Amino acid sequence: MDTTKYTALIIPDDDAEAVRVERLEYNPEVLEGLVCGVLEDVIRGDWCVYLNAEGHYANHPVNARAARLMQECGVDDVVVPRGTAVFLGRGRNWGSAADVPEHLIRRAEQLFGGSGMAA
Repeated sequence: MDTTKYTALIIPDDDAEAVRVERLEYNPEVLEGLVCGVLEDVIRGDWCVYLNAEGHYANHPVNARAARLMQECGVDDVVVPRGTAVFLGRGRNWGSAADVPEHLIRRAEQLFGGSGMAA
């Protein structure tokens, strides 16, 4: 298992909490802790987002900021993220990770403010 640390874009569901960029260890336990449950991933191009797979059934709040960023990056609006969303880059090999692409960080800064999110 890849236990390297990567730069992630973390978008909490609570609008009062800041969108942040931080280094985190790429393993299921860390990701499940951030999304508060079982992982579901949505993969697009050079990035993926990890969500709580049971967020709808657990009645987690809709994450409007993550939904907006995902839609701006080509994800259908039928995918409704609930709870905290964790964006990472995609590695060269299937199932591997990389730092979140800079274009996602820049777009998040444009949409939600918070210049200087860099880790």
